[in-house]
Amino acid sequence: MLLKAFLPVFLISLLFFVLLLQLIDQFANLWRYASNGVGLSTMGAIALLYVPKCLSFALPVAFLFSISFTLGMLYTHNELVAVFGSGISLPRFIRPFIVLGLLFSVGGFFLEDRLVIETYRKKNEAFAAAVKMVTTESQSNVTVMSGDRRTVYQAQYYNDAEKKLNAVLIVDRDAAGALERRVDAAWAEWKETRWVLHDCRIFRWDKEGMSLSDERIGVLDEPRWSEPPLTFRKLTKKVEEMNRRDAQEYIGTLRRAGASTEGAQTDYYRKFSFACTPLVVAMIASSLGSAFKKNVLLMSLLTSLVISVVFYVLQMVTAILAKNGMILSPIMGAWMPFLFFLLVGAFLFRMART
Repeated sequence: MLLKAFLPVFLISLLFFVLLLQLIDQFANLWRYASNGVGLSTMGAIALLYVPKCLSFALPVAFLFSISFTLGMLYTHNELVAVFGSGISLPRFIRPFIVLGLLFSVGGFFLEDRLVIETYRKKNEAFAAAVKMVTTESQSNVTVMSGDRRTVYQAQYYNDAEKKLNAVLIVDRDAAGALERRVDAAWAEWKETRWVLHDCRIFRWDKEGMSLSDERIGVLDEPRWSEPPLTFRKLTKKVEEMNRRDAQEYIGTLRRAGASTEGAQTDYYRKFSFACTPLVVAMIASSLGSAFKKNVLLMSLLTSLVISVVFYVLQMVTAILAKNGMILSPIMGAWMPFLFFLLVGAFLFRMART
């Protein structure tokens, strides 16, 4: 009975919120489309790629509204009085919602990781191409450390289009971290699996560490210099556009490049915390279902929007604090909104009218 009343409302509300997100995106970028002469077919293709992400964003809000509205209507028609009067407790009655919340959380995580992220990345790429947004992954003054921490690369400029390094300095160290040699080169090019240096000058200490040798070589090709070009690129990628495995590799790349990882780690942990949102939503909405007996549609919609705004604002604030290394760690910055609303849901659930 509960699911029969809930599912039609949920499907309609989900479509409504998806449409709302699509309209917001389209109107926000309408001036870009118009100034670049983007056709309706291209705009439609971009909107289609955005649908999975809209579903991901809309699911918790639609779930919250649908549960609140369904229980509110049952309360308005005095059906909840009959349910509770017959000895059925609130936890037992809303068990289908809790199970659905759990399924949405687990299923949503894997759907996000395997489908939503890929379509969202393609949507951003298609949008950038349509409005002629120019981006480059080349950068200057880049320093990178190899995964085994035995080789340090420093280059004045990395050219991503040609996979070349200009004004290169490479320091090789032994297992104990002691200096083996320093290699200066005018430039280096990527050859399949390694960097090949040109116009090189090699400095080495003798075994006693008393004298320094200086050797010049035209071309130096060594397999150990295998740090991929990806590591030297400008680190402008977004973790939200990567699946779990790619995000882990990206964070490792940031560490090797000596860059800050707090922002990437926070976004990485948010993948898990956001997936659990439907479970918390089910608890909060179930406790609010018997709070409205009049204007159920309006109050359910208003409550859903208010809770959603508060959740996303809190998530934004904690993420900013974590990304800037202020007060919160990345894992706490990602999980604090979830934990806060979990406590609020537990309190409201305990105080719910039965």
